[in-house]
Amino acid sequence: MKKFTRREMLKATVPSSLAVMAIPTIIPATAFGANDRLRVAVIGINGRGKDHISGFMNQNNVEVATLCDVDNVVLKDGAKAFEQKYGKKVNTEEDLRRVYEDKSIDAVSIATPNHWHALAAIWACQAGKDVYVEKPACHNLYEGKKLVEAANKYNKIVQHGVQLRSSVAMQEAIKHLRDGLIGKVYMARGTVYKWRPDIGDQGKSPVPAGLNWDLWQGPAQTRDFSKNYVHYNWHWFWDYGNGDIGNQGVHETDLCMWGLDVGLPEEITSAGGKYLWNDCKETPEVLTSTYNYPKQGKVIQFEVRPWMTNKEDGIEVGNIFYGDKGYMVINGYNDYKTFLGKDRTPGPARKEGGDHYKNFVDAVRARDKKLLNGPIETGYLAASLAHLGNISYRLGRSLKFDPTKETFINDKEANAMLTRKYRAPYVVPDKV
Repeated sequence: MKKFTRREMLKATVPSSLAVMAIPTIIPATAFGANDRLRVAVIGINGRGKDHISGFMNQNNVEVATLCDVDNVVLKDGAKAFEQKYGKKVNTEEDLRRVYEDKSIDAVSIATPNHWHALAAIWACQAGKDVYVEKPACHNLYEGKKLVEAANKYNKIVQHGVQLRSSVAMQEAIKHLRDGLIGKVYMARGTVYKWRPDIGDQGKSPVPAGLNWDLWQGPAQTRDFSKNYVHYNWHWFWDYGNGDIGNQGVHETDLCMWGLDVGLPEEITSAGGKYLWNDCKETPEVLTSTYNYPKQGKVIQFEVRPWMTNKEDGIEVGNIFYGDKGYMVINGYNDYKTFLGKDRTPGPARKEGGDHYKNFVDAVRARDKKLLNGPIETGYLAASLAHLGNISYRLGRSLKFDPTKETFINDKEANAMLTRKYRAPYVVPDKV
């Protein structure tokens, strides 16, 4: 797949000769127009899925028609809560493949664990559904590229779930960077300072009643069940999650790249480790990553830090952009401030959010990918930056990367980590 520049993101195309996977293509039941009712299925409803449900139910002429989760206890409770809140029943499904067979579903919203994101979205595109997919868009670079190909091949609207892309304040902040408010912007810094406690080690245990453990694991290799995985701490295990740089951090990696106007880097260096807890997490508690763009004279610094920590100019989770005439501080997703000159004189500032779900719905109704604030191409890049940092950390060395070929340079060991071994039938196809 070609390298996407920021200016080319919405012009991406793929060969039309790619083969179709086993999931059948289904034409949506509705030809969208201004008055058409959009029927959405939410897949994965225990965590971020709750926000997806309310986000879509808050839209005009949009109905969450189906809830899907591999944990039938969660599914039953979610359906009950939905009925109590909205005064109507909702369909339920354990298996997302049954959802994709339903011709009345126009779009799916994916909030599963990370290792399911890309495959669930690819299958949805093949089944004729538009897709809102949580961050990170993919669990590794290979499947991210396949998702971009699928979105373009089947001409589907695919939104990456990074809300800051629809923030009025963030859009204004990026315009300031482009217009030279802080001068030549040469460095972006991302920070993720989150409260991440000891999770212990609960060992193996029987699969809880109601949980389809095989389906939960999906594309990952089979493991015995542990309470340490379900329902949140899977983030800290390589088979399912990507650590905090691939969890919270994808919001910030996305903003780093957006603000600097860059794609994938040429040099990656990461270092860190587990310094606090003697628990069973596999991912690092502390991670410092540097992404260098020598040809463009730009650099990204990224830091994951847990537990007790100072703030950086008032932020714990956010971004800082540095230019030769000032700097910009972004706190969270919707709040920016600027400081100009040697005296750090306060400059333009704003705090205002946006509605990322509405942006997706508007693009679906118009059948226009160009309306998307978070197109899947940007999701692929933001997730890939996190994955590249994790690969450098796991190998314990700096890496050279070719952003055009999207492979490491003369490094078989690192290139092997651009994908994973998939478990049938949950296989990300080479030809989508």
